[in-house]
Amino acid sequence: MVEMFTGLVEMTGRVVLLERRGEEAHLRIEAPFASDLSSGESVAIDGVCLTATKRADGWFEAVVSPETLSRTTIGLRSTGDRVNVERALRAGDRLGGHIVQGHVDGVGVVEWIRPEGSGLRVRIRFAQELEDFIVMKGSIAVDGVSLTVAARGERSFEVALIPETLRLTHFGDSSPGTPVNLEVDMMGRYVVEYLKGRLAEGKTEPAVTREHLARHGFAGKEGAR
Repeated sequence: MVEMFTGLVEMTGRVVLLERRGEEAHLRIEAPFASDLSSGESVAIDGVCLTATKRADGWFEAVVSPETLSRTTIGLRSTGDRVNVERALRAGDRLGGHIVQGHVDGVGVVEWIRPEGSGLRVRIRFAQELEDFIVMKGSIAVDGVSLTVAARGERSFEVALIPETLRLTHFGDSSPGTPVNLEVDMMGRYVVEYLKGRLAEGKTEPAVTREHLARHGFAGKEGAR
């Protein structure tokens, strides 16, 4: 089963152990809700979906695979670091942010942080391969936090952080040069990949036309618009 998150970080946890064991790592996070977790439950740590393998009063552990270590910032964390924590979405929960899978698409780097009103404005630089997926006013998860792209530049974007976001997350610890996990909007990713596939096949006509709908019984009344 694929777990989903909302990008509404509940709190920050703290790294109490990050131990390399061969190609993987064992991560222990201090978090108040740890004793309520079930073995095998998914938790997003800085936007990375991990599975709780052990838990006790006040902490839980997860195994970080070589693939995750190579694609995210988890391996750069140190004992004492704060991390953004979100438990998986449950059926019936409100979706206040946007659908986040915890599958990081790439690592970005904070370019600058500036005061803006009662919050902060942050510019983040990203890798070339994410160019088509980050759009003005689109959703993006930064270290697991659901944010809206407020400005778009060449291989960079800006987000606005309100005081509540700063209170609940570790963004206040960030500075220029800080690496962050990026997950682009899931629906946008599917649309872009679909269109790229059609263009690669030399197909430029839309897949869904009025005639296509009519053949499958979706035609409306004659002349309807």
